Amino acid sequence: MAEITGTGETGLSARYAAALYALAFERGALNEVVAQMEALGRLIAESPVLKALLANPLTDLAKAGPALNEALTAQGFGELVRHFVGVVVANRRLRDLPALVQGFAAYAAAKRGEIPATVTTAHALTDVQRAQLLARLTEAGYGKVLLTQRVDASLLGGMVLKVGTKIYDTSLKSRLNRLNYSLKGAA
Repeated sequence: MAEITGTGETGLSARYAAALYALAFERGALNEVVAQMEALGRLIAESPVLKALLANPLTDLAKAGPALNEALTAQGFGELVRHFVGVVVANRRLRDLPALVQGFAAYAAAKRGEIPATVTTAHALTDVQRAQLLARLTEAGYGKVLLTQRVDASLLGGMVLKVGTKIYDTSLKSRLNRLNYSLKGAA
């Protein structure tokens, strides 16, 4: 599948993202839909019940669709986002909803000239470290970077930085793994 409009997104998520983006733009509700899709992504990430519903291949879509629509209405989600989720359910893609939400976020960011980046560290970054990282990314030519932070204590130290499709791994965990493999090869 060809890349859609230079966003880096391909395939299923790109088609859904492009359709929702175009419809929101057409109706003059783009900023509202982007904010609500971000909220939906947070809701999926933070709700164990919703995660279980999405992950279960035996979920009855005939019951899940209306229940999900009611829950989204109660949470204050607008018509376009609720309709988007309804289309996802109707097309039997409920398990793909987290990827579709992420795909929309990447698509919208690319349309706005933002480059999505994710930094994973063993400890949360301070404000100074975050500012320094953003400055280095700007110096490296990445321009307007939309940085997401994650914490993974198993990294031990260092960081894993994903900018677009590139991954820079300077974590202590990966360095120790490489040393371990090289020592095994020498034996």
